[in-house]
Amino acid sequence: MAVVGDLVLDVVLAPDRDLARGTDVTGRVVLRQGGSAANTARWLGRLGMRPSLVCAVGRDATGRALVADVAADGVDVRAVRVAGAPTGRIGVLVEPGGERSFVTERGAALRLRPEDLRPEWFTGAAAVHLPAYSLLDQPLGLAGMAAARLGHAAGALVAVDLSSSAPLLANGRRAAIRLIEEAAPDLLFATRSEARALLGPKREERLLDLAPAAVVKRGRKGATVLLRQGGDALRLEVATTPVKAEDTTGAGDAFDAGFLAGWLVARAKGLVESAALQRGAALGNRTALRQISSRPPELSIG
Repeated sequence: MAVVGDLVLDVVLAPDRDLARGTDVTGRVVLRQGGSAANTARWLGRLGMRPSLVCAVGRDATGRALVADVAADGVDVRAVRVAGAPTGRIGVLVEPGGERSFVTERGAALRLRPEDLRPEWFTGAAAVHLPAYSLLDQPLGLAGMAAARLGHAAGALVAVDLSSSAPLLANGRRAAIRLIEEAAPDLLFATRSEARALLGPKREERLLDLAPAAVVKRGRKGATVLLRQGGDALRLEVATTPVKAEDTTGAGDAFDAGFLAGWLVARAKGLVESAALQRGAALGNRTALRQISSRPPELSIG
């Protein structure tokens, strides 16, 4: 299982109450491993899938600490060390109600190039997972597209997560749709808001125009699995246990990891595709709950 994309430092600001302009409020300030691709790879490692993470970091203490931190969870980190660019950083503001806002400085994470990829990294991989971030800014976007091609050539399934509607749609819907079509995913992940932003309201089934199977993540309401069967669209609802979360950062990435692990194992056991996808959604829900029910450890930068 190969995941391609960002490994960055999250600087998390979690105030105890609403911010007050021009003065202080108390709260938590935490440094921890971030990056959508790295989060998914880490959970795949925790689930025993022996994943690899292909990424780029700076030649700095932060990059070294992040690589060691992710590798400790059983991830084979294939990190390109970029000279002249710092390891990426993301500021995460977590409001008291759990809503999040981000300030991104992706730095070296965007410097992964197609020529950095080695075909043998994808040989034998059951799947290649790409957050949409890995298809956008250059040269990372070119590397992500090359990874999709290498995955297909190696016989791997390719999964793409729409990740965030604003960067995906920066050049309009048509450009975003063409980008997804070029990656040719076998499985597409989206939240309800991302699906609506890309395709319009009440048109989630059109995700099946972009991939044979799709998953719409609905948070507390679980997930909807869409599957193309002949000329029909099969829709399966998979419920979850609603919980109150202080911080949902990384929950969607954890869901992706759980889904991929459950889906791939079920397919290997010979389950029909609809049952395998349901298994994936059930494990995805459970893995997302584990993410939001635990507080990730703070990163130590030596």
